[in-house]
Amino acid sequence: MADPLPRVVSDRRTGEEEFQFGGSASGFDLLGFWAWSTSDLLSNATRGVLAEYIVGQALGAISGDDVRVEWDAYDLRTPSGVRVEVKSSAFVQCWAQKALSRPVFSIRSARGWDAETGTTAADPTRSADVYVFALLVHEDQATIDPMDLGQWEFYVVGKEQLAARYGVQRTLSLGPLRSFADPVSFNGLRAAVAGAAVRPEE
Repeated sequence: MADPLPRVVSDRRTGEEEFQFGGSASGFDLLGFWAWSTSDLLSNATRGVLAEYIVGQALGAISGDDVRVEWDAYDLRTPSGVRVEVKSSAFVQCWAQKALSRPVFSIRSARGWDAETGTTAADPTRSADVYVFALLVHEDQATIDPMDLGQWEFYVVGKEQLAARYGVQRTLSLGPLRSFADPVSFNGLRAAVAGAAVRPEE
């Protein structure tokens, strides 16, 4: 039986790296790929990753050489060890809409995956200590800009509070969320997460 393969750890790239063919430069680079694949910041998939990045910057949870782990059990870990899950939603989508969307966030339990070991937890759970619900709250299609931090609001909820209110519920709509959590701005995220944190397991 072959030995198990360890995790492949990606180096952080700059975008200047060129694609190669037969040892020669191809004439196009990684930055071009990024621009082509992720310029639509309103796309649900890209907006979700962008929300993680914005929250990570607010929390000081992203260092200069970090690379996002796609399928980890939680999205971010603060310098003090708080595990954070980021969920995003928006009123305005990238497709044609008959009306603004009604924001809904996933809060389902999942069998967490460990990137280091390549193993999945036996039982579904909510793996983070704190959940940040990031809402792109701007409603004007003509002026919406996900890179404008003032167009976002954030709702910060501790794992225990979420479990006490919603148990094994899988989704959370904006109305119920706003009934028990107040929005904070980008600048208020760090304090809100610290206040909601459940002490991580040692």
